[in-house]
Parts: sequence; C-alpha cells; structure tokens
Amino acid sequence: MRTIGLLGGMSWESTAEYYRLLNTGVKHALGGLHSAQLVLHSVDFAPLEAMQRQGDWPGMGKVLADAACGLESTGADCVLICTNTMHKVAPVVADAIDIPLLHIADAAGEALVAAGVSRVGLLGTRFTMEQDFYRGRLAARFGLDVVVPDQRDRTEVDRIIYHELCLGRIESQSQRTYSDIVDRFSDQRVEAVILGCTEVGLLLSPDDVDLPLFDTTRLHAEMAVRFALADDSRDAI
Repeated sequence: MRTIGLLGGMSWESTAEYYRLLNTGVKHALGGLHSAQLVLHSVDFAPLEAMQRQGDWPGMGKVLADAACGLESTGADCVLICTNTMHKVAPVVADAIDIPLLHIADAAGEALVAAGVSRVGLLGTRFTMEQDFYRGRLAARFGLDVVVPDQRDRTEVDRIIYHELCLGRIESQSQRTYSDIVDRFSDQRVEAVILGCTEVGLLLSPDDVDLPLFDTTRLHAEMAVRFALADDSRDAI
C-alpha cells in the first residue's frame, strides 16, 4: 500500500472528513483491520485565509509547496491538497515535489464524464466559482460546460463557507439557501452540481435537492484510495 500525503487544515472540518473517507475506503477494499497509510501536514488556516483576502497567492503557494516537500521527505507517495480553493496554487506545489499531486478537479471531471454529464453547476468559494484555475481545468481536460450562480448567490455561498462551515456550524437556513440555489441551476439546463468546496458536503446531501451532487471531498478521497492500492501508480491517476 502506498502512503497518502495530506495537506490539510483548510479547514480542519473537511480534513477530518478526508481522514474518515480514506480509512473507510481502504477498509472496504481490503477488509479486516486494514486502514490507510497517511501522513498529514495540517496548517493554521487563519493566516492563509488572510492571505487569500489579500490576494497573496505566491505566498500561499510557498507555504503549501514547503509543506508538500515535508510530506515527501517523510515517505508520502502522493500529495492531496484537501481543499478546492487552494488548488489555485497546485502547479507551484506539483513543481516542488517528485511525487504525484492528485488534483481534486480531475477527480470531479472523471466522475462527471463517466456519468455522461456535460453541463454542470459549481458551488464553492468565490475564488473557485469566479476564477479560471478550476473551471478552466474542467473545460480544457474534460470538455465540461461549467455554470456558476449569479453574483448575489455567489456571495451568499462564499459567506456560508467561511463564516459557518469552516467553523463547524451547520445551519438549517443555510441548507435551505443552498438547496434553493441548486434548484435555480435547473433553469439553466444544468445536469448535475459539483460541491466544489470540501465543506459543502457537510451541509448539503443528495436528499436535499433534485439534481445529482458530485461531492469533491468524496471523489478526491476515492482517487487517493485507488492510487494507494494500485499495483502501478500510472493506473490510478
């Protein structure tokens, strides 16, 4: 079994879910007392969130690249950035290491293509919804037409992520807000919705909406389990 390296803490709420999903996935595959081989570097999110607001992406790239090098030096065979938004600096992280970086957008794109989806809605932070590092990758690599909510809805989705979900707060009103936004996607001929923030799956479940949901936390963890258990890593990514 290969060792999975996790860059976590952004937020720790979703990193805890990664830990559960990775161990559950390995146990399901191998049975018995098996669990995932993991190494974790969990950052203090507050300074990074401040850097996000300041637009200091080079600074954040260096923080995560240094952490990824540490994971590699401790024996990790791959690296996962346990957040969608921070994949904006994924190229910097990937260039700093000699082991694969498993990209969360690729996990989502592969699942969507396999399901026959071509037009998909995206929920995430304002960075993920509005900038091209995520939407562009889905379009270029997987031919997906990515739709985002309008400005007012994007602001509310982002607010709920940072001021509630990242703090472990699950509010019923916010769940209804997200459900209403997903319902509005139906008017735009959207076939499915990407939960493009690793905390959103803590709030919204498939039972809450009519459109299919693709939870990037779960899909990313499944990609990592396949990598860890594959005979040849090239077959897993």
